[in-house]
Amino acid sequence: MEGRTDFLIVGAGFAGLVVGERLAAAGWKCVVVDRRAHLGGNAHDATDAAGVLIHRYGPHYFRSNSQRIVDYLTRFTGWHPVDYEIKSHAAGRHWSFPINLNTFEEWIGRPSTSEEFEAWLEKERVPIDDPQNSEEVILSQVGRELYEQFFEGYTLKQWKRHPRDLDPSVCGRIPIRTNRDNRYLRETFQALPDRGYTAMFERMLDAAPGLKLHLGVDFEEAKRRWDHRHLVFTGPIDEFYGRRFGALPYRSLRFEPESFTREQLIPREPVSGKPGFWQPAMQVNYPEAEIPFTRIVEIKHATGQRIDATTIVREFPKDWRPGDEPYYPVPAPDATESYRRYADLATREEHVSFIGRLATYRYYNMDQVTGMALAEADRLLARYGKGPQSST
Repeated sequence: MEGRTDFLIVGAGFAGLVVGERLAAAGWKCVVVDRRAHLGGNAHDATDAAGVLIHRYGPHYFRSNSQRIVDYLTRFTGWHPVDYEIKSHAAGRHWSFPINLNTFEEWIGRPSTSEEFEAWLEKERVPIDDPQNSEEVILSQVGRELYEQFFEGYTLKQWKRHPRDLDPSVCGRIPIRTNRDNRYLRETFQALPDRGYTAMFERMLDAAPGLKLHLGVDFEEAKRRWDHRHLVFTGPIDEFYGRRFGALPYRSLRFEPESFTREQLIPREPVSGKPGFWQPAMQVNYPEAEIPFTRIVEIKHATGQRIDATTIVREFPKDWRPGDEPYYPVPAPDATESYRRYADLATREEHVSFIGRLATYRYYNMDQVTGMALAEADRLLARYGKGPQSST
């Protein structure tokens, strides 16, 4: 046993670092561990060999409707405002996406109006009063043609399940608009940390001297090294319980980066639409089945980094196997039912908190995880009070 800490926190992503910062600020000693060699979890960003700041584990588009969450994170970062815009590539061309009036004009090949688009949708929609899955959600909004063009193939590749077998929230989280709003997301606040996520997390650590980070340490090693009053676990809940009921289903990813110099980009500029970029938007979806990746991300569009080079990242979904990173819990009824057995065990734990996407087996955005961590810190402080190192 290496020593004692008040709170042992497993996972140095949003959930672990936020709850750790709050507890340490209240005077408690906290140790946060992560089995990876870096902090930030899947939100970790870093400069690659071409000098481009990239999101190492897929794009992380921060957004929120909560002023409390934005105000909290603003303690540790400035912000670079972004209107996240993406495209979809199908039938040999780029399309405006999410579906809006611009998409409709591209579809019919001429200028149109919101009124005409709304009337067209009214004829195309499949009348489903209470959609029970992702296929029904989109069919009830835009009809079969646009569903098959933009949603069905992409979802099959991403989840290896048909949209009719997935919760309505999977496709339902994508907005459908009849105006010219090209933004990918709905939230009122949309921005990236101005120096990146990693820099933001490093400032969290600097602000909380009682929070100690140990990298390259997994859960089993951490339990051997630190005695603790309370455990905060942000990893896969089935892993916590030794997968006694079997592994929960996850989807994993493989990333294929490719960098380009300014000279290499010049022939692509008619395609990208602006100098110094490889593609016309930060993200281009590829819904067609014959293309093995789901999207190409060129995050430089969003970060605002001024550099001649650029890097694109092709994203290939894959089956999760032990040893892979479990990026996505599967949002389907059978998976949720399997999770409930582990959730029942978790409710009996007196000195363990489960927070974050993997520990609660649910797809959350970063602001939602931050809110969950803030709420859990409040709950723990209400239970344990302020720590002995508190200055008040």
